[in-house]
Amino acid sequence: MTDIAGGKTIDVAVFGAGRIGRIHAANLARQPGVRLKYVVDVNKDAAASLAALHGAQVADIDGAMGDASIGATVICSSTDTHADLIQQSAAQKKHIFCEKPVDLTLERARACAQAVERAGVVCMIGFQRRFDPTFASLKARIDAGEIGTPEMLIVTSRDPGAPPVEYIKHSGGIFKDMLIHDFDIFRWILDDEAETLHATGSCLSDPAIAEAGDIDSTAVTIRTKSGRLCQINTARRAAYGYDQRFEVLGSEGMLQAGNVRPTEVVAYSKTEVSSDVPEAFFLERYRAAYAAEIAHFFEAVTQGKPVRTTVADGLKALELADAATRSWREGRPVRLGEGS
Repeated sequence: MTDIAGGKTIDVAVFGAGRIGRIHAANLARQPGVRLKYVVDVNKDAAASLAALHGAQVADIDGAMGDASIGATVICSSTDTHADLIQQSAAQKKHIFCEKPVDLTLERARACAQAVERAGVVCMIGFQRRFDPTFASLKARIDAGEIGTPEMLIVTSRDPGAPPVEYIKHSGGIFKDMLIHDFDIFRWILDDEAETLHATGSCLSDPAIAEAGDIDSTAVTIRTKSGRLCQINTARRAAYGYDQRFEVLGSEGMLQAGNVRPTEVVAYSKTEVSSDVPEAFFLERYRAAYAAEIAHFFEAVTQGKPVRTTVADGLKALELADAATRSWREGRPVRLGEGS
């Protein structure tokens, strides 16, 4: 592992050269004292393109993992590769940034958490919404006591359109692929754990999604161990853009976090008042959050600070997603920890 003391450069390998890999590669390339050394992807052309953009090299998994100069791995590849890459990174004593989810199964995710703990390396999971300036500001104001004790959280989370059905078939389902971010928001904002969860859903936009065994619209109700409530509504189709907002009702007031728009210009005429629709999708909406989370990761690595989104957080979110999947399929509320 690279010596990260004394201001030495940290060499990094990025796994995955798709859209999120390109975002993270660009952001880490801007970090002082950080160098992108390798790009690894089964698509050699995509890997070569991204490597050329940042002066890096193309490598395979064994080459990148076997290089003792690599101090950190950034895992942006398909979900079915996450667990293996986390465990290999930990075995090689490399610090880890991994996109969500840790894995699609609780068993393998728990094995990853154990491997990270044994290795004593930093492992951060990519729940970028905690780094969004608006969301982070709302959380800080809750922590400062502005609305008293938080009692109810209502989350709206809607994509502008569904991903390809071929992706959905291997995604683990909407609760593990899409709502896992909302489950993390729930735990972060209310600073509590779920006791019971009831999830229901429908397929309203594309029959092919139902044929693939999934749904595109959900409603989830959570009751926490301390009696607080959370409602999450999600949809794979919002004709007006990427809709990401929530509100928190407290004992002394309420805080709302709204959408981000390309501009904040509002037009007034004799017949209407209009503004921009929300940002097009998550890459635009969370542009600042992606930059902030990568900066946070390398700050934790170089300064020995704890990360804000740990592998334990990834495991907790996956437990909620697993419970929601079971609740939807069985048509009943479930108690957390039941059957896990």
